[in-house]
Amino acid sequence: MNVEKLLHQIDNKEYTVGIIGLGYVGLPLMWTFHENEMPVIGYDIDQNKVDCINNGVSYIKHLGEDKMQKLAKSDICDATTDFNRLQEADALLMCVPTPLDVHREPDMRFVEQTTQTISKHLRKGQLVILESTTWPGTTDELIIKILEENSGLTAGEDFYVAYSPEREDPGNQNFNTSKIPKVVGGHGKDALKLACALYDTAIVKTIPVSDTKTAEAVKLTENIFRSVNIALVNELKVVFSEMGIDVHEVLDAADTKPFGFMKFTPGPGLGGHCIPIDPFYLTWKARQFEQNTRFIELAGEVNTSMPKYVVQRTIEALNSQKKSVNGSNILLIGLAYKPDVDDDRESPTYKLMDYYNELGANVEYYDPFVPVIKESREHSHWAGKKSINWTEEIIKKFDVVVISTNHSEINYLELSNWSGLIVDTRNAMKHVEDKNGHVWKA
Repeated sequence: MNVEKLLHQIDNKEYTVGIIGLGYVGLPLMWTFHENEMPVIGYDIDQNKVDCINNGVSYIKHLGEDKMQKLAKSDICDATTDFNRLQEADALLMCVPTPLDVHREPDMRFVEQTTQTISKHLRKGQLVILESTTWPGTTDELIIKILEENSGLTAGEDFYVAYSPEREDPGNQNFNTSKIPKVVGGHGKDALKLACALYDTAIVKTIPVSDTKTAEAVKLTENIFRSVNIALVNELKVVFSEMGIDVHEVLDAADTKPFGFMKFTPGPGLGGHCIPIDPFYLTWKARQFEQNTRFIELAGEVNTSMPKYVVQRTIEALNSQKKSVNGSNILLIGLAYKPDVDDDRESPTYKLMDYYNELGANVEYYDPFVPVIKESREHSHWAGKKSINWTEEIIKKFDVVVISTNHSEINYLELSNWSGLIVDTRNAMKHVEDKNGHVWKA
């Protein structure tokens, strides 16, 4: 194929970008390419998402209605559930989930199914890029194998393949998709050249690496780094609490050191689609090389134990008021896994809800970003449950309020005045005077 011709098309913005999977990664990426005047087609099996895009309705809160309206009115952008239209795109970017199965091993169904679908429509000259987080070797060993076997075409000659891990951070006001440098690994020099040229049209900087498995390893390393360090401060939280030391005061003071320290914050457990899941992709792959990942597995044990620690602190807090968890009314503040977003994937709040419920408590939640719990594989038993209304009358009815997510728009002074007992897992009450000693840290 004439690579120079394809590069010329990219440079002239006559190159159509196809994005498969229009969730928290795919939709912002769609907006970013559109904002930079690249023609873009979004593909998804969810008709509701496609209808929302084409009608200008936001289904990811932090992206906003204004951007969705612009996408809907654009003549270089549309969304579809018709995968027969894959041939219309010059590049196909896969942004599909890579969860863990019930045995905490990689569940590659979505990647495999998407690749199978692409292979049925693959044409010469197309560039296929995987953005989903996965184990090193996925692109070469799985993606290319499926594409070549089903299409009869050859990677590097008839079509091109690359890997560029998503680095999306929902709700981050300082870094959106366009401002986060893009790591890119290609299957051959031509694929790398094309992928870098494509991302250069919309992303602040591209970081080329030697091959696809190196790029895959970069993403895992980033998330393992966070997982291990969060586990460290979670463990310190428990130890310091027994010593009568406030871990948050310690971390704030340590953070004044201008070198050699990076602050991480403890919490009720890990959430989101990356940090609780991605490290175990490397753990799984490492076994094939007879290697152990002891840090990763230990960090996972510490982080997954945090919800039970919060429950124990809640039991102690209720006991201080001569109350039992069984029969108590418990309110959880925050269902989203992090502040000021509507993303509840892998949220530790769900674990807390389950544990309190198993102990006989009556559980409710408040989250202005998640007004109702949607149907999901993991939490179908909570589907349809709605956030309570934020009123003094309602909140005073709860025996204890547990702050699981510290949304900035919550009025913590009101919460302090209205609630007789608070378990704070996020240090959200730090600026509110605890006159009655009814705030427990967890």
